[in-house]
Amino acid sequence: MKLEHEDLTDRIIAAAIEVHKTLGPGFLESVYENALSIEFESCHIPYEKQWEIPLFYKNEEIGKHRLDIFAFNKLVVELKATKEVTNEHFAIVRSYLKATNQKHGLILNFSKPTLEIKRVIL
Repeated sequence: MKLEHEDLTDRIIAAAIEVHKTLGPGFLESVYENALSIEFESCHIPYEKQWEIPLFYKNEEIGKHRLDIFAFNKLVVELKATKEVTNEHFAIVRSYLKATNQKHGLILNFSKPTLEIKRVIL
């Protein structure tokens, strides 16, 4: 069974693997974000970096979220450089999905010897 947007997430994952293969673990998230932006450009992946979205409560703006990457106008991509991906990271991505009215996201953790990839579906 094929997942919705599987072809798009595969392209994002392939770009992230290339970044991880080239840089390896040990850098800050911002370094991976900048490298992934270069890789997205070379792979023709449309994206917004550090995309700011408003948050609402009862039709009143109450704050803003800043997404690491929003790709293909439908996929939230959260970058991590951490020892472990936790339930808190999943909760954050779910809140991003809810705020953007989207269903699919990825958590990419660059701190492992092999890129850690987690799918988040709302």
